Amino acid sequence: MANFLRLLGRRLAALPLMILGVTLLVFVVLQFAPGDRAVAALGEGASPEALAQYRQANGFNDPLIVQYVHYLGKLITGDFGSTLPPAKPIVDVIASAFPVTLQLTFVGVIIAVVISLVFGVLAALYRDTWVDQLIRVFSVAAIATPSFWLGILLIQWFALGDNSWFPSGGLADPSEGFAGWLSSMALPALALAVPVSASLIRVVRTSMVEELDRDYVRTAIGNGVPYFTVVSRNVLRNALVTPVTVLGLRIGYLLGGAVVIEMIFSLPGMGQQILNGITNSDTNLVQGVVLVIAVTFVIVNILVDLLYLLINPRIRTV
Repeated sequence: MANFLRLLGRRLAALPLMILGVTLLVFVVLQFAPGDRAVAALGEGASPEALAQYRQANGFNDPLIVQYVHYLGKLITGDFGSTLPPAKPIVDVIASAFPVTLQLTFVGVIIAVVISLVFGVLAALYRDTWVDQLIRVFSVAAIATPSFWLGILLIQWFALGDNSWFPSGGLADPSEGFAGWLSSMALPALALAVPVSASLIRVVRTSMVEELDRDYVRTAIGNGVPYFTVVSRNVLRNALVTPVTVLGLRIGYLLGGAVVIEMIFSLPGMGQQILNGITNSDTNLVQGVVLVIAVTFVIVNILVDLLYLLINPRIRTV
């Protein structure tokens, strides 16, 4: 337990440095984005004097290091700034949009985990049979399928014409009924999850095959332990170590993919806000949204590391 707490402390101690690095990267990249923030705020008809006064008032003429320190100071106090006129606190915009992206990502993760576990375990248990070959074909095809293209196909197949089983866009409020909310989340989450689950299927299959070939499995079966018990209690748990680590890396893809999927399905999430920010040259809005997504990815990966420690007791003694 002491070693586990020490490893936990290292992960948590590294969190502030990671977040600081993310803020610096996001700030520097967006500083070199095309467009003039003063013109975007005041309009193209603004006089040169008004533009110069706006730049001076907002510190755009200061050195980048000074601008970054001011920006970091505001972030520490929870001030993300305001959107372009009509001005609205960016914190409020993120507070309304971020839960939508989290919901989509969460449902996508659940679907990806279920698909990868079911097909990955079946492929390992029936390796080198027609079942394994069929699952391999599916995984290769799914990996090569872009999530946005799959989303468009799902809308055509299940949301238009006589096959309108699901809504083609929009998000139902969970307070109005779980069934309606789940129906509005089903297609976008499936489009987001399928490419991720396809890569996880191969990881689960490989891990399961390696565990099934170990000596302890043959020993347990030779001693009369039922095959299903060995697989469910020992093999599956040991085989999940690597897939959990890979899933942590794929969550970043899910967050990024959610931004695109939200625009296809008209979901009022972070993707819609990024599009609004880019369209209106609203650097503050883009900066705030991208920063929240990046920090979320960092935190999720640390949580996955901790889950990895819990699943694999051997690493606690390292």
